[in-house]
Amino acid sequence: MNDKQLDEPGKQEKNTISFENTAYAFAAKTDAALKKAHFLFSSMGKPWLVNLGLKLTPFAIKWHLPFTKSIIRSTIFQQFVGGETLDETAIVAKKLAEYNVQVILDYGVEGGDDGEAGFDHATEEFLKVINYAATQPNVPFMSIKVTGFARFTLLEKIDNLMNKADGTLMKRYLYVIDNLPAGEKEEWHKVRLRMMKLCEVASKKNVGILVDAEESWIQDPVDALTVLMMDSFNKTKAVVYNTIQLYRHDRLQFLKDSFGAAQERNFILGVKLVRGAYMEKERARALELNYSSPIQPDKNTCDKDYNEAIAFCVANIDKLFVIVATHNEYSNLLATELLVQNGLPLTHPNIHFSQLYGMSDNITFNLAKAGCPVSKYLPFGPIKDVIPYLMRRARENSSVAGQTGRELALIKKELERRRV
Repeated sequence: MNDKQLDEPGKQEKNTISFENTAYAFAAKTDAALKKAHFLFSSMGKPWLVNLGLKLTPFAIKWHLPFTKSIIRSTIFQQFVGGETLDETAIVAKKLAEYNVQVILDYGVEGGDDGEAGFDHATEEFLKVINYAATQPNVPFMSIKVTGFARFTLLEKIDNLMNKADGTLMKRYLYVIDNLPAGEKEEWHKVRLRMMKLCEVASKKNVGILVDAEESWIQDPVDALTVLMMDSFNKTKAVVYNTIQLYRHDRLQFLKDSFGAAQERNFILGVKLVRGAYMEKERARALELNYSSPIQPDKNTCDKDYNEAIAFCVANIDKLFVIVATHNEYSNLLATELLVQNGLPLTHPNIHFSQLYGMSDNITFNLAKAGCPVSKYLPFGPIKDVIPYLMRRARENSSVAGQTGRELALIKKELERRRV
């Protein structure tokens, strides 16, 4: 596919999906819920207010300041999170199922501070999610973060050592692990066993397990561990999926290298394509430590790589499984049009679409209406545990050009439609 085809979706095939239909987009929301969402996105459109909240909220939670949790629960938590427990989240999932929208469950724990006991607890919570998902017809996937059951500084050390070694990802990984001090080698062995246990249960229960991307300075061991799990569990079906952040300039090639490794090792590649969630953090660290930023030079380059990644996956759709996880309307349309151009149904079992709960309902619900397999990424957990996730959503909606304005315009359009 050439650049012109990537830049001009719909030229060869008539597009039949529109993301402008707000009646479909907000069918699941009451007038009161829409007005509340309008207020929230309006607030997130004020950078000074978001920055103030980002600074104060962690301290307010830590020091148990009065009304903090109730305010968070009734505003940003309610917009972007399914609930504090699986039972609460099940209510949201059931509502989404009424509109043919599936769910990716995510237990929102990151970087536990309770040591090995905390990591074991997080693993047990992940197992509960897998077992629950297996009982629900509209929950085909669940998501995990390796930082939920592995020490961040250990991941950072392994990544640093891998970057100094030579060879492929797996060769560098195996070399570093073999040469870790005995104590850290044993600690990493426990991490690997936790992940293997999760993948074993997921495979038996027929639940897809999506491994979230992390910061670039701990990503290599996460990638290597995920590839090892795919090599073990993705022989006949896609159980394990790696997340590829295309806002990194090296990830399109990484996708192609991963596909090559899957073909060579005879396993099925599973990938979730995202643009990324740590851009400002990545750039600030690169500047502070004086190294070349892993982030794309501009948005156009990121968009180009993302769309080329979609094209690559659709071209090889019979040999891999892909989740198009984006809020970008163009990229979602491109994926559907490439399917049509290749004579493939929108319901092809090897492709799935997904957006975050609380955002881009115009994309999710209109894709569902067109028959595409689509889900909401639905985090849940105690408020204190999902604060990092909520902070990213607040920061994202204040910094991503056009996202908040787009959400507000669609909500306003639907409120006006309902008044007619």
